[in-house]
Amino acid sequence: MKLPTHIVAAGGIVINDNKEILLVNNPRKGWEFPGGIVEAGETVPQGLIREIKEESGIDVEVINISGIYSNTKKKKGYNGVEEVPTIVTIDFICKYVSGQLATSDESIDSKWFSKEEALETINSKQKLRFQKALNYEKAFTCMGYEVNSSNEIEVHEEYLFSRKDSKETFY
Repeated sequence: MKLPTHIVAAGGIVINDNKEILLVNNPRKGWEFPGGIVEAGETVPQGLIREIKEESGIDVEVINISGIYSNTKKKKGYNGVEEVPTIVTIDFICKYVSGQLATSDESIDSKWFSKEEALETINSKQKLRFQKALNYEKAFTCMGYEVNSSNEIEVHEEYLFSRKDSKETFY
């Protein structure tokens, strides 16, 4: 039996004391919430904290999980040759702790947005995940999808798990 190959990634919906959302401007993808691939030897939250620091310059605390997403469509990588396997992304709600916003090779800008501005600004591939994250207090999302040739998300299946006893509130 051949073992499956998956890439594990993490995304962070970072919220500051003013209830603003952090977005970073990726030169290839546009405005998105920070995150990236978890490296060998890291836990998923450790990888996320590292990615947020690399992309935005700030330190965060991981507060809660908001969803798990499986992009099951295999595609060509950035080099146009290698095939990228299924990507499993785990999104978390994070709280800003300290630091000044900065740029990096992975982000040409980083900025705080109101919830409404973030929904208008974020790239189309992350908008659905962001909308689900805003509802994380009521339900945890687990979704399988593919990105089609028009760069739109086609949802194959979605599970919503109720959080009836959750007392946490960001919005």
